[in-house]
Amino acid sequence: MSEEKKQLITIESGEAEQPFRWSAGTYGSRFLTELRDHKRFVGIRCPKCGKVYVPPRRVCGPCFVELTELVPVSDQGEIITYTVVSFGFVDPATGKQKPVPYGYAVIKLDGADTYLLHYVDETDPAKIKVGARVRAVFEEERHGSMLDIKYFELLER
Repeated sequence: MSEEKKQLITIESGEAEQPFRWSAGTYGSRFLTELRDHKRFVGIRCPKCGKVYVPPRRVCGPCFVELTELVPVSDQGEIITYTVVSFGFVDPATGKQKPVPYGYAVIKLDGADTYLLHYVDETDPAKIKVGARVRAVFEEERHGSMLDIKYFELLER
């Protein structure tokens, strides 16, 4: 990756009680930049076993080889498991009270072999199913974080 194309995303806690600053790294930054600038997902493929990690990482866990091949993956996938959260708490990412209830799911994007955890747009447990198809819905204003994904919407209700 050329120097002019490389952009490292920095995450801050803002006004929360536990200020921090850290780099998402080369591949994490690329992942977040693609979400922010193009509303699309990228993963990284292992040259040995072919496993695609989303978000990207530097090393394949089973193979212990360095990963360098970024690949596109879909913004659609399936719910592996889910929950509906019914207790309030202060969201550490925003420092604000999280409205309840809200749906939260483990999602496997098409083209990926790993999972993402994120919000879903349904709070009725009778309407959310393991195996349900979902699609990412992005915030209008994006900043280079996982919260650039507003939620995953159920495609079939």
